Amino acid sequence: MPLARIDLRKGKPAAYRQQVGQVVYDAMLSIGVPKDDRFQIIQEHEPDGLIYDPGYLGIARTDDFICVQVTWNEGRTLEQKKAFYSAVAHGLHDAVGIRLEDVFINLVEVKRENWSFGNGLAQYAM
Repeated sequence: MPLARIDLRKGKPAAYRQQVGQVVYDAMLSIGVPKDDRFQIIQEHEPDGLIYDPGYLGIARTDDFICVQVTWNEGRTLEQKKAFYSAVAHGLHDAVGIRLEDVFINLVEVKRENWSFGNGLAQYAM
């Protein structure tokens, strides 16, 4: 049920974007997201459409900045979230060479009834 939105600067090749999506998906699998539960929106932006502070919290960011926002069900532990952050950042570094400093991750937790996967139904509503 996660929905991953991945935003990056325009100009990366399709293979790069596909690898980024795979890394995020693999990180989700590593903390228990079900196999085949892959919904991602990967969007490229012009330089003026992806705004970030290059030094917030003392972290030096470059134009390779990437924003990963995942909306998923509430209930994961702090340890699972930290493992996810690490898996994404290190996975992106290993796969496509992104510096750890350039990986920004935001998690949005929602209740299970806030999803419809099609047919106008709330498949997870109890």
